[in-house]
Amino acid sequence: MDQTRRQITKIAREAGKLAVRMMKETGIGSGEFDLLHAVRHTPGISQSEICQQLNMDKGAVARRVASLEAKGYLTRRKNPEDGRGQMLYATEAAEELKRSKAQVETAFYEWLLEELTEEERQTFALLLHRLYARSKQERREDFVHVIARLEETEGEG
Repeated sequence: MDQTRRQITKIAREAGKLAVRMMKETGIGSGEFDLLHAVRHTPGISQSEICQQLNMDKGAVARRVASLEAKGYLTRRKNPEDGRGQMLYATEAAEELKRSKAQVETAFYEWLLEELTEEERQTFALLLHRLYARSKQERREDFVHVIARLEETEGEG
């Protein structure tokens, strides 16, 4: 049984809703933001790599790239190794957008934690850090333990 009742996910979703609401003022949708996030974290990424990473079809990626480029958040450069391919890069405007999303999330989490005492906040932060470190290690190991657990439960059913 999930003791957390997925509360971490639910809280993050609420923060995300606030961020999306604030992002609408900039004319960026959540799908565009996901694409922009991928470009910011992998400068020079191609559209086909984005298709794979975000599990999107070519047409949808092409439309979002064109939209983000028209809004001034992306630039395209020719791939020097392949004259036909193009590499995508985030602009300074995209970096400012990233900071504004982070600011919205920070304000939300600061507001949320006001209900806790200082000792509770420190304990909570320590526990979150431990859980994050464990999740990151599991990802680095290609989620072998979690996948094994899922396969065990499938075998029981």
